[in-house]
Amino acid sequence: MSRKQLLLKRHRRNKRLSLLIVLLVLVVVGWLVTWWLPLVIAVLGWVAHEAWFADHLFYSPGDDYQYSFPPYTQQPKVHLDGERLRLDEGVMLVDDATLVLALRIQSTWLGRFFDPVVELTGGSNPDRQAFERGVDGLRYLNLTGQASVLSQGQLRLRGRFCRLLGEPVLWAFEYPDYRDKRVLVIAPHADDAELAAFGLYSSAEQSWIVTVTAGEIEAEHYQQMGLDSVEAARLKGSLRAWDSIGVPLWGGVAQERCIQLGYFCLQLPAMQDAPDCPAASREAQLGDTRYFRRFNPFALRSDADGAPTWNNLLGDLHELIERIQPQVIVLPHPRFDPHPDHQCSQQAVMQALGATAWQPETLLYYANHLHDNDCWPMGEAGTGVALPPQLTADEPMRPWALGLSDKQQCHKAMALGMMHDLQPRLPLKRLLRRAIQRCLAARRWPAYGENEFFRKTVRRHELFWVQDLSGKRETN
Repeated sequence: MSRKQLLLKRHRRNKRLSLLIVLLVLVVVGWLVTWWLPLVIAVLGWVAHEAWFADHLFYSPGDDYQYSFPPYTQQPKVHLDGERLRLDEGVMLVDDATLVLALRIQSTWLGRFFDPVVELTGGSNPDRQAFERGVDGLRYLNLTGQASVLSQGQLRLRGRFCRLLGEPVLWAFEYPDYRDKRVLVIAPHADDAELAAFGLYSSAEQSWIVTVTAGEIEAEHYQQMGLDSVEAARLKGSLRAWDSIGVPLWGGVAQERCIQLGYFCLQLPAMQDAPDCPAASREAQLGDTRYFRRFNPFALRSDADGAPTWNNLLGDLHELIERIQPQVIVLPHPRFDPHPDHQCSQQAVMQALGATAWQPETLLYYANHLHDNDCWPMGEAGTGVALPPQLTADEPMRPWALGLSDKQQCHKAMALGMMHDLQPRLPLKRLLRRAIQRCLAARRWPAYGENEFFRKTVRRHELFWVQDLSGKRETN
């Protein structure tokens, strides 16, 4: 059982226990006072829960985030003078540098009911970055895109429903422009490339997208159209396979550079455990990857048998890496992203790289899911992406934030809107929760679409974690 599953299991157990205690209290109140009072209290309690306590947060908002960065990272000296963030005299920042600012954020009492926000103002590029309700600890703001304003001494930080405390610490990371490279994006499912890296792949010199699974399971939406479960799964997988080939064209990536491998959703761990044994689809009654590969622009060697095995997956990745010769590979983060298909996709790429003659210069890691916080990035669409929660600094990390213009964000949202998996309407419970949070917690959702990913990923930054392999390549 994964860490994410353990956290969810503990959360649900605690929630059931709390509900049992509340129920007993309401029974006592109804017996001692009057029968209708518990009903009123129950309704008010449910509304309060939906408004303020429904976020899946598996750590205390009072915990410090803990990051360590490589010792050679630049640390320009900064001071928070009232609301103004000042650099030491004579210090200038590179415009496209990734800037990370650590400071302590303490929620006010209102910040337990409304999302605490740090507002960045003073230039032509204002931003807002939100944090957990009740936050009281060290957090890491993303100041990428604010270098010019900060260098001119005009950047202001203002806490809304929170206070900014202590002496801030700034890190500046400088990288080559990865958009000038040949980029290969590994997407465990159709839409993962768009969620994580649409801004990157749509502006890169040359981009390729390889989607590992068809994503055919959980096809209840298509069963409502009158299809049985097998037909619905096959239709959903076919649509998502088409999405993985067709939608990237919106970002300038031709069909000839998009490959769907057609392995089956949530079966990658089983394939990894028994590398020679086929792992058929759980719901589509299929054991042949070629069913979902029919939109591919060229055949792969594993098309000879279409067997959904780990060894075939490694062979596919090996063949594609040698064929594409990517300078940059974009793939899921091995520690941040807990989804089993994302974990296995990353491990398969690393295993395949161990056998390829071609080696990329750089790996860029992304996280479309988190273990600890289902709401990250917090706040509204169109705002900045602060660093995600990390409660232990296991190893130095190197963030890279790519800035997206308003036009790029709009195009990214349109790409997501074309993805069939993000189109179905939300369940009534979630719609009610949003209405309650809009009224009582002042939360707003984008007009682009109802799915939560429109809020979480249509942002002014795409955040990656850099692993440089150029030194390793030179020694080979």
